[in-house]
Formats: sequence, C-alpha cells, structure tokens
Amino acid sequence: MCTNDPGQTTPDAPLRPAKAPGEALVRDLVLANRILARHGVVDAFGHVSVRHPHAPDRFLLARNMAPAQVTSGDIVEFTLDGEPVNAAGRRVYLERFIHGEILRRFPGVHAVVHSHAPSVVPFGVVASQPLRALWHMSAFLGARVPVWDIRDQVGDGTDLLIRDRETGASLAAAFDQGDCAVLMRGHGATVVGTDLAEVVFRAVYTQHNATLQQQAIGLGEIRFLSETEVRAAADTV
Repeated sequence: MCTNDPGQTTPDAPLRPAKAPGEALVRDLVLANRILARHGVVDAFGHVSVRHPHAPDRFLLARNMAPAQVTSGDIVEFTLDGEPVNAAGRRVYLERFIHGEILRRFPGVHAVVHSHAPSVVPFGVVASQPLRALWHMSAFLGARVPVWDIRDQVGDGTDLLIRDRETGASLAAAFDQGDCAVLMRGHGATVVGTDLAEVVFRAVYTQHNATLQQQAIGLGEIRFLSETEVRAAADTV
C-alpha cells in the first residue's frame, strides 16, 4: 500500500484571511516549488512554505499537489496550528504541521522546505556516515547534520509521517542548535531559511552535498570542511 502524504480535507479555520501577502511573494513561492522540482529536491511529493509577511502567526503553502504544477491560485493561508484559512474545501498537505511548528518555534525562520530527496535518505539511516559539509557551497550544513527519528519520539509502528502538531514540534526542536537542516530517519529532510531564496538554495545544495559525499566515500577517506572553514564559507556563500 503506497500512502505518502495523501493529503487531507479539513474545514477552514473560523478566521478571516490576513491582509493579502502580495503578488510578488506568491509568485516567488510558486517559483520556489518549480525550482525545487526542476532540481529533483521534490518530485510528486514534498513542499515549501513561507511565513505570511503581514501576519507572523500565519504561513503560505500550496494545496496538496505536485510542486511542479503549483500556480498562484493553489496557494493557501494557514495558521501556525496547521489550520487552513482559505482552502475552500481543497485538500491540503498532511505534513503541514512541519511548517507551522518550525515557524512557531523560530521567529527568525521565514521559509521551510520538506523533501524526500533520495540522495539524503541514506545519511539518515546509517549512523556511521553522518552528512557533513565537504565543499564551500554547502558550508551551512556544518560539521554534522542531526538526524531526527520519529521512532524515538512517538514509538514504533508509525508510517513516519508528521500527522499532528506534537510530532511537528518534536521535529522543530531538532533545530535548536542553530542547524539549517535536519534529516528524518527513513523519510527525508527538512531545511529552514530566512527567506525563500535562502531555503531553496539550502535545499538544493543539501542534496548536492549528499550526492558528492556518496561519491567521495567510494574514493577513499574524505577531508571534510573544518569548523573554521564552515564558518568562513557560510558567511561568504
């Protein structure tokens, strides 16, 4: 049985939409979906959100659909609780709680990408091979990308999806050390940024770093970026 984020129909929250976010931001969110799909970070699944510019307790996210097909008419406003404000009966992403709980916990985060990019998955299940920055373009990953395991949080037997606020809050807490990315064991990765441009950049280069690291493992011992190189390169790129 294949049930990867089947979406969910839920009544709109009894709230009025916030002031319109503006055509430019909506366009950028649509483009973010398309760029992530073009680079293979997302396929039929995965999603990207942005905090509402006029209401920090709201965020914008597409309705439940393939990111490559998102248009401006597909963008839905949500509360941080994950409740749709103007979905008008359209299905919404089941894992929207990832976005709401991260944005709730970190006021400085304004955009979130959640993906199932295959290149990062191995590093979430092999403890002896943590994902680490090995080139300057991915210095934001730091010395070791943390792995969040849903089994440790809610027990065995889940479908590994973030289906509620409590589980989303647990994932959000994994970013507490200032990490930009967190791997999700057997699931994928979630990346945060201060805006859409930054989070898309980070999501794409997280995937590239994972691909390069797998290639380098086959060649021999890897000389990763040092902590001082990570700080210097992250400030530059």
